[in-house]
Amino acid sequence: MSRIVTLVLVLSCVGLAAVVPTRADAASTAEEVGYGAGSVFTTILYAPFKLTFCVVGGVTSALTLPFGGTPTAERVATAACGGTWAITPNVLKGKEPMRFVGGGDRTAPNR
Repeated sequence: MSRIVTLVLVLSCVGLAAVVPTRADAASTAEEVGYGAGSVFTTILYAPFKLTFCVVGGVTSALTLPFGGTPTAERVATAACGGTWAITPNVLKGKEPMRFVGGGDRTAPNR
């Protein structure tokens, strides 16, 4: 067992040595690591709120079904459970939009 652990440690150190950035890439690598860590941290904070919103939207959708029909219930559920679920580094950089409420394309005409 100790031989396997030693082998895994040695191979992981060799793998890390292979991806060590040069000095020119060190700043961009540190920036990417920071955005990655920020992405994980904000997703951990954001996901419970999104999950709660989705569950409430699902219940509301079920209550809407008898009165508004299937299309209305579908729109309510899609609005509540659609949208952004994970905050990616591109969202933090402003390259991608973050949408709490999902749904269809807002520029398209309503059916």
